Amino acid sequence: MPCSKALLWPKQFLFNMTNFRLALDIPAFPQKINHRQKLFLSGSCFTEHITRQLRSNKFATIENPNGILFNPVSIAASLVSYIEQKRYSEEDLFYYNELWNSWDHHSRFSHPDKQTALQQINSSQQAAHAFLKQTNWLILTLGSAFVYEWMEKPSSLYRAKNRANDIVANCHKVPTDRFRKRLLTAEEVFTVLDNLRYRLMLFNPAIKVIYTISPVRHARDGLVENNKSKAILIQAVHHIVEKFEDHFYFPAYELVIDDLRDYRFYAEDMVHPNYLATAYVWEKFTDACIDPHCYALMKEMEKINIAVKHRPFNPSSAAHRQFLSSYFSRVQALQDQYPYLSFTEELKYFSGS
Repeated sequence: MPCSKALLWPKQFLFNMTNFRLALDIPAFPQKINHRQKLFLSGSCFTEHITRQLRSNKFATIENPNGILFNPVSIAASLVSYIEQKRYSEEDLFYYNELWNSWDHHSRFSHPDKQTALQQINSSQQAAHAFLKQTNWLILTLGSAFVYEWMEKPSSLYRAKNRANDIVANCHKVPTDRFRKRLLTAEEVFTVLDNLRYRLMLFNPAIKVIYTISPVRHARDGLVENNKSKAILIQAVHHIVEKFEDHFYFPAYELVIDDLRDYRFYAEDMVHPNYLATAYVWEKFTDACIDPHCYALMKEMEKINIAVKHRPFNPSSAAHRQFLSSYFSRVQALQDQYPYLSFTEELKYFSGS
């Protein structure tokens, strides 16, 4: 008598089938993040989600000093520019669409006034240099292995004079016929990351690096092309993580693509992970990467952050004044317990000023 097909499946897989998913178990990092350390985050838009969670839990962070960056060449170049304390000049900018822009920066640095654009860029460069020198953890989120390069003879209208390379971090809506779109090889990505590590170690020998691959789908490239791009990034990153003990990999991409594995966890555009997905990734990041001694403060900060968002029906009522006073005392107690952290904003809010 032929046996049931169900009996051929491993017992563990049957259990997971009942829950309609395969859970990803992430081993705890051998070294953990704590509140006395500084965290530098750079990369794709997924970086913003992790930074938001870290900041709300009182970790010292700096995020994307060049704005959102997607490809590993531009991410690495930005970090080298901080190490070298590069100062941008007028010759590094170009004028397009009534704005002064930088090929190395996101459009949030673009401005109608050239000097204002330069001031914003150089202020960010200076802050990034100082922070990177003291950084304990560098978290890099790679988004795409596709790059946009200048054609051989681009119009001088768009060319900044002091370009270090022909790969741009942001196209600033300049016509696509001015660029050559190219997919980096895994060897190219590894070389870029390997050279970056060398520069980082000379600048800040204590720094540790966590790599993640963004789970955001670059659907405009095409789904097949997007998967080729992600595969190249994954191959290169695993190569460098396996080579160096101070480099780590956190599987944000796999958590969304393989663990959650459902469009219910994406926004309406079916490209960006939604709140539930990013919250799940943060939960896993906390378990794997953050020192358990931090959990008590994080739990208290969750309550305080909810209280800050509270909007009273009657702000002048005795009940609301009592609410503010109670939380002011709680925050003051945290400030006394953790003098190396700043609770200035929370104290100001709950003081009613």
